[in-house]
Amino acid sequence: MTLRQKTIDIITLGCSKNLVDSERLIKQLEAYGYNVTHDIDNPHGEIAVVNTCGFIGDAQEESINMILEMAQRKTEGNLERLYVMGCLSEHFLDDLGKEIPEVDRFYGKFNWTELLNDLGHEYQQELKNDRRITTPQHYAYIKISEGCDRHCAYCAIPIITGRHVSRPIEEIEDEVRLLVNRGVREFQIIAQELTFYGVDIYKKRKIAELVERLANIPGVDWLRLHYAYPTDFPMDLLRVMREHDNVCKYLDIALQHVSDNVLEGMRRHITKQQTYDLIERMREEVPGIHIRTTLMVGFPGETDENFDELVEFVKWARFERMGAFAYSSEEGTYSAEHYKDSIPEEVKEARLSKLMRVQQRLSAEVQESKVGQTLLTIIDRLEGDYYIGRTEYDSPEVDPEVLIKADDVELEIGEFYYVEIDSADDFDLYGHVVEID
Repeated sequence: MTLRQKTIDIITLGCSKNLVDSERLIKQLEAYGYNVTHDIDNPHGEIAVVNTCGFIGDAQEESINMILEMAQRKTEGNLERLYVMGCLSEHFLDDLGKEIPEVDRFYGKFNWTELLNDLGHEYQQELKNDRRITTPQHYAYIKISEGCDRHCAYCAIPIITGRHVSRPIEEIEDEVRLLVNRGVREFQIIAQELTFYGVDIYKKRKIAELVERLANIPGVDWLRLHYAYPTDFPMDLLRVMREHDNVCKYLDIALQHVSDNVLEGMRRHITKQQTYDLIERMREEVPGIHIRTTLMVGFPGETDENFDELVEFVKWARFERMGAFAYSSEEGTYSAEHYKDSIPEEVKEARLSKLMRVQQRLSAEVQESKVGQTLLTIIDRLEGDYYIGRTEYDSPEVDPEVLIKADDVELEIGEFYYVEIDSADDFDLYGHVVEID
């Protein structure tokens, strides 16, 4: 069997930004005649590529366990070659090479193109904006930049990915047009720091202009924005969201905390009052906006009073979507080098549980408020007795879904329907398709 006839398993861990890299690699490999599978439950190829995540301890552990699982396959003679790429590999390149010698080669976050050379091929520059979509064919992720210039105290991402590097607007437009021609209708616009887009190459923030230009491309039905930053938020983005129906009334913005004491320690360069003012203005300028945020508990120095401030903020803000995690000290970060991780794990977990209980009640109320409404819904899949869809307020994989009884109607995957919401639980909605005059 020649190398190009062999099957390569690509296993992607972590965020959607990693997924885009995997999809680009798949396109390059398929151009050379390889059979490439992605994220299958039972890998069976002769070659495996693990695309790792290195953000926090749990993600690192998951990545290491997957590498070890593939290394065991190689030891047992069920795998010929094993390659590792991505954030974990970038961050701990030397250590991983010593600890897991079964891996043929570790690549960093950005030099994965050298994998092609190691297989005897060249990176095809003409395919750099092309990829094989691994999501359902009606939606895709569009990565508009790499890296981050923020240097928050707890975050290892800037250490791993380096400084913020924006892609040119025209290049992003070309990619979106290419995917529209292949049937993609919904685009998740992603970056480590969305709102900083353009500063490096245009000398000013251009995220609003970029989103507006993408919204004007024929065939783009939905654009959804992920991973904004609150400090110096570009307010003109709210106008674009308000004026363009195909820009979803949805924003993913990681706030992390609200206490001035904790925000200062985190090096977030924003205050409690500014955070309150920002959320208030978002809701004023974009009526009906759904805000997704991420919060952190147990940061060094967080007192009971600071945590109570955070709980009260969540009750006030009534985030439609919210996730939270406990602080963990990450090697190389400012907080790991300058702060003592003195809050006991049981205290962190208790705070996390309390915060998520509060959010669960709020989420249930948000979902219940949609009962009786008619919402435009895109259908993702048929699962058991239900078609599963999402509204403009729901991003794939992370947000609630809309369930429609499959025995009531025949629907087409990737199409939009108006759905009247009949009932809700803490997270998901249940409804039926209706005709709109």
